[in-house]
Amino acid sequence: MERLPSDICLKIFCFLDHQNLASALQVCRKWKVLGSDNTLWCNLFRERWGVDEAAFFAPQPLESTSWKHVYETQDRCDRVGLGLKIIKEGGDYFLVHQGKIQRYLGSRIKRKGVKECESSTTNHVEEPCRGILDKILFFLGDLEAASADAKRGRLL
Repeated sequence: MERLPSDICLKIFCFLDHQNLASALQVCRKWKVLGSDNTLWCNLFRERWGVDEAAFFAPQPLESTSWKHVYETQDRCDRVGLGLKIIKEGGDYFLVHQGKIQRYLGSRIKRKGVKECESSTTNHVEEPCRGILDKILFFLGDLEAASADAKRGRLL
């Protein structure tokens, strides 16, 4: 496909669903650029949620939001809902509110070159990391304290 003109590659990408298109983005730089095309993601959005929803969620011209981002956010809303949640995607944890990632919490996997989770072994094997669990527990504690203060404020 590297020798094919870009317009033909885009026509081929039109036949992919969102999961295969997301996988294609990881193949090479050319595919990442072509697979991030707004028209492709707009069409996928319309196919999945309909024209009315697409008109409602359409990115505004002055915003830097792409149809790919709008699709990912709506997909996340369908999977995890609109509330405040901690989700795991791959080995990474994110704080999500109303379908949008609010904060990256970290990973349970120690990756090569990451200093957050030090271990005594020198090999580059992925190992569980306790740092993410601590971050989640501290976040939940902060959230519980904030909600308790909010409840007390309503009672007064």
